[in-house]
Amino acid sequence: MSRRTMENDEMRAEHDFSDSKPNPYAKRLKQQVTMRIDTSSLNYFKEQAAEIGLPYQSLINLYLADCVANRRKLTFA
Repeated sequence: MSRRTMENDEMRAEHDFSDSKPNPYAKRLKQQVTMRIDTSSLNYFKEQAAEIGLPYQSLINLYLADCVANRRKLTFA
């Protein structure tokens, strides 16, 4: 039996999750997605993120969250 298996078995014996409840914040969790983003747009966000010391994925998420909060709509010329 591996050390990891023994540690897992010890944790199961030590903790009782039978009365656990669903996470009430589950709706607020992030969902992993795969998107194709053109290189220039991605580089823009990477540069902006580097300037402020934030991961570029977080910056894109903040930008999208701002669009949702302000109900922004894209206008096509």
